[in-house]
Amino acid sequence: MAKVSGNLFIVSAPSGAGKSSLIQALLDLHNDMQVSVSHTTRSPRPGEQNGVHYHFVRVDDFKNRIEAGEFLEWAEVFGNYYGTSRTTLQQTLDQGIDVFLDIDWQGARQIRQQLPHAIGIFILPPSLNVLQQRLQSRGQDSADIIAGRMSKAQDEMSHANEYDYLIVNDDFQQALLELRAIVLAQRNRWQTQQQRQQDLLDQLLAK
Repeated sequence: MAKVSGNLFIVSAPSGAGKSSLIQALLDLHNDMQVSVSHTTRSPRPGEQNGVHYHFVRVDDFKNRIEAGEFLEWAEVFGNYYGTSRTTLQQTLDQGIDVFLDIDWQGARQIRQQLPHAIGIFILPPSLNVLQQRLQSRGQDSADIIAGRMSKAQDEMSHANEYDYLIVNDDFQQALLELRAIVLAQRNRWQTQQQRQQDLLDQLLAK
């Protein structure tokens, strides 16, 4: 069986739309997928572990990595830096593992300029009121930070047309079903299956 490169999925959404929860729920169903662990200069939130949720680094360290060209994409969001390691991502894909990038539209643009085969998925909330309620219920951010996220949400959502797929996360299980369907359909594209099932195809078509 030929070795097949993993698929790269870019998942974006305004903060609070539920993209991280959807990705994690999908990973709980499949052990051959993973989320790319980004570098960030922000402080860890309660329960977050270095190297698991993010690689937490100092600002000067992050800027040195930018100059060294280590990041496939990077951006400054709400005063903090986030970036995706070029080498780590490619090594994971080369192992045949599907990778999810949980990044914003700016990072998605950078990625797709360099890796145009990446599949873009945008997650929308069912309404602005629901989005605000979700941000408040997390209990992680101050009122000022929530207000900032809400003011930025519409700008972020205006870039949804740059993606291949759109999911409205109203009912979580339905949204998860739609996300899984996109991933499984991508895995069964002819180009991928031709490599994965070459021995079978040869047997079936032998004369």
